[in-house]
Amino acid sequence: MNTIIGLIIIAIGSMGQSSSYVPINKVKNWSWENFWLVQGVFAWLIFPVLGAFLANSLPELVQVYSANSGAALQSIGYGALWGIGGLTFGLSMRYLGIALGQSVALGTCAGFGTLIPAVLAGDNLFSPKGLVLLLAVVVTLVGIALVGYAGSLRSKNMSEEERRKAIKDFALKKGLLIALFAGVMSACFSLGLSAGIPIKEAAIAAGAKEIFAQNPVTLLVTIGGFFTNLVYCLYMNSKNKTSGEIRKTSKSVLVNNLLFCALAGLLWYSQFFGLGMGQSFFEPGSVMMAFSWSILMSLNVVFSNVWGIILKEWKGAGKKAVTFLVIGMAVLIFSLIIPNLF
Repeated sequence: MNTIIGLIIIAIGSMGQSSSYVPINKVKNWSWENFWLVQGVFAWLIFPVLGAFLANSLPELVQVYSANSGAALQSIGYGALWGIGGLTFGLSMRYLGIALGQSVALGTCAGFGTLIPAVLAGDNLFSPKGLVLLLAVVVTLVGIALVGYAGSLRSKNMSEEERRKAIKDFALKKGLLIALFAGVMSACFSLGLSAGIPIKEAAIAAGAKEIFAQNPVTLLVTIGGFFTNLVYCLYMNSKNKTSGEIRKTSKSVLVNNLLFCALAGLLWYSQFFGLGMGQSFFEPGSVMMAFSWSILMSLNVVFSNVWGIILKEWKGAGKKAVTFLVIGMAVLIFSLIIPNLF
């Protein structure tokens, strides 16, 4: 029963993340670098700080971080690397659309983000537990590959006009390369969470409830990612001469944009807030716990493709493409229960 509750919580957070790019479409008159940075302030600073305060008070957090400064710096460092993945992640959806862009990037992220922490932790991947984890990851990657294949069929079946209508800047080859790179770098978020395990344990010792104990670690990873994105966005401001764009925005547009950026940030953060809460219902050291990162990525792919259908990205893709999409999504859902079959 606890496993089901944990899965439901992670699914709710995943649904939020997969919906986070929809409010951005409502942002008006801002260049990419400005709305990306503003939504990042909410997603990577404001809401993670609030989440951390659910675990511990400010004095307790200072004490926890100070006592585990090495782990804190590692988490921030991995977060900075993840920030590079976050930047290119956004570009992957610009060139491939929400469905295919998230599928390729999250598939790569799922595999690396699950297996590398297990290897670094000294887990034997050829033990019975390790083999179950490998099987679950392989099934996840098969499901994502099927979704990706459906995306390639879609691009072949759609006319150039239809592609541009569904995805304004569609570019398959460029998008795939960017999505693969984004997936590898995005897996660093999982490494950051693993590096912060001593902080999570210290947060619990300081009085945090286990259901919120990962939030202080998540904050460190997102801080690292924020600085990476800040540097890049400021560079783009200088290059494109858009630094005064927000200041010149009318009050009504400014309020509109801030509200939708805040909503996007909240929805994005919900995936890691939900991941930490969901993991608290899994048995420590279990395959389910080790596989939880892939569970989140799998659900993100499923829900992102649901949005892709809603936003008509698959219109005109052809029956075969849609069939492979449905099969791929079914395989991803099946992968979630594999750790409980053995």
